[in-house]
Amino acid sequence: MSSALIHFFVAVTVAAGCSRPGATTDKPSTTPAAGAAAGASTTIKTTGTPPRDSISDAADKGRIMGDSSAKVWLIVASDFQCPFCKQWEDASFKGIVKDYVTTGRVRLAFLNMPLSIHPNALPAAEAAMCAAVQNKFWPMHDTLFASQAAWEVLPDPRPKLDSMTKALGVDMPSWRSCMAQHATLALIDADRDRARQAGVNSTPTFFVGSQILAGADANVRGALDSALKTSGK
Repeated sequence: MSSALIHFFVAVTVAAGCSRPGATTDKPSTTPAAGAAAGASTTIKTTGTPPRDSISDAADKGRIMGDSSAKVWLIVASDFQCPFCKQWEDASFKGIVKDYVTTGRVRLAFLNMPLSIHPNALPAAEAAMCAAVQNKFWPMHDTLFASQAAWEVLPDPRPKLDSMTKALGVDMPSWRSCMAQHATLALIDADRDRARQAGVNSTPTFFVGSQILAGADANVRGALDSALKTSGK
């Protein structure tokens, strides 16, 4: 199986509705939810042809963390401006990485789902994915959530995003070119299509093995433990 998420298909169980307490919900998507009924097994796919170029491939690879041999995946569908996504990141992210990802048992990937109700979520996603091209996605991910209050209310967040990125040691001419050309936008749109076709309309939402969980209070650890047990790890 390819390490690139645009070629990665996740089996999920479609439940009736995915908006839970602690989730931020977008406007209903016109894209049909995958699967015909609750409990049906399906896959996350994108509409149209996913982008395939050197920038998209590098950005895609850069937002994946963990041992390539791990049999269990945790995919987080998230929005950098979502307060509930930040709540989960602040409370649970580092512990999940420490206990499951750095131990080699779980592979982690970030699925962009910038919601229309968050006007600065899309430029933040582009900033993170352009940083991912230089393998700086996760430092940018941490910085965006940590400083969410500083950029979410700005009429134009780009100067702030620029200064945050520069502090991470990113090659700025390349990053700025990526941003100006919206070079990762097609990949972000493909992420959003993939999530919506799986029936996701809220953030954060988590895919673990055959399970889909929504909300900052989701029992991600329990789902990981169950999937690891099933996989024999």
